[in-house]
Amino acid sequence: MKYGEYTYIWQLPHWPNWQFNASQLSEKIAEIHYARGYLLGKIDDLGFDLQKEAYLEVVSEDVLKTSQIEGEHLDQEAVRSSVAKKIGIDIAALPNTDRHIDGVVEMVLDATQAYETQLSVEKLFHWHRGLFPQPSLLHPIDVGKWREDKKGPMQVISGPINKPKVHYEAPPARIIEQEMEKFILWFNQESWIDPLIKAGIAHLWFVTIHPFDDGNGRIARAIGDMALAKAEKLNLRFYSLSGQIQQERKTYYELLEKTQKGTLHIDEWLDWFLSCLLRSIQASQGTLQHVISKANFWQKHGGQALNQRQIKILNKLIDGFEGKLTSSKWANINKCSVDTALRDIQELIKLEILKKSETGGRSTAYDLVIS
Repeated sequence: MKYGEYTYIWQLPHWPNWQFNASQLSEKIAEIHYARGYLLGKIDDLGFDLQKEAYLEVVSEDVLKTSQIEGEHLDQEAVRSSVAKKIGIDIAALPNTDRHIDGVVEMVLDATQAYETQLSVEKLFHWHRGLFPQPSLLHPIDVGKWREDKKGPMQVISGPINKPKVHYEAPPARIIEQEMEKFILWFNQESWIDPLIKAGIAHLWFVTIHPFDDGNGRIARAIGDMALAKAEKLNLRFYSLSGQIQQERKTYYELLEKTQKGTLHIDEWLDWFLSCLLRSIQASQGTLQHVISKANFWQKHGGQALNQRQIKILNKLIDGFEGKLTSSKWANINKCSVDTALRDIQELIKLEILKKSETGGRSTAYDLVIS
């Protein structure tokens, strides 16, 4: 789709003079405020310890999902371990983390916990260095600096190498500095724009400039989260917008492409962004219920003399174990012998924490005893 002689919105004469109908979005904004107020009421009922556990769950999901949107799958336990360390929760039997995961965690936390600070070039470069702490020999990029387009225009493409499909082409490197100056000035200044709408515009605007060689999507979502934190004036987040975007990933990319090839009237993008935000807040009820169920489980069984292998597997089962739990999987996860795994399992069966699964199969599987 082309608009006159232009292909992308950043080429339009009045870029970036965003146009939208605020009155048409007001009902959705009211729904978001109501859902968020209801959620915060539920959070207040949890008590301090469960609030921290809920916060750990949400931040961990945010880190995992913002990377999954870009096709990168981080280790769930390593992410949880990194988040726990950063927010001061002591959790046993979690693995060490690496610099890359720590960098993503630091960016996600900084975007919300330090929302009162101003967005700056230095902050963005710091986030970018955190995402790419070690240079890649296969895909070398400029880290902690604006892209230079050494290999040609920055394009978002898909398909085979011999017949690629160009979804989007970003502004040339020579104008990035001035484009980012305008964006950062707009982001930091007080505005008549509703803060929730401003978050949606900030996300779209940054990812349209696409100022880095890589990591633009993750940083755009962090900027959106920072704008939301400024709107809420809260440094703790109990819903994961990235988690919801990941569920709607196909629509997210299709709508970005459509908007970036359209006009500066962005009502459709903002309506989807606010709707996605509302769904993320509503979905957080499941996270709270999971935290409560997990707390109840350990309140009942925490007094048992369990070893670290057993605790590790039980937490995996509570969090949603993929597939069936067998003795061989137990041994593989804990890096122990199958005989040791069987002894661990039998102890848990005697304690009525595990039971043999009623589903068939060549190997015996085990389930949590739900009471």
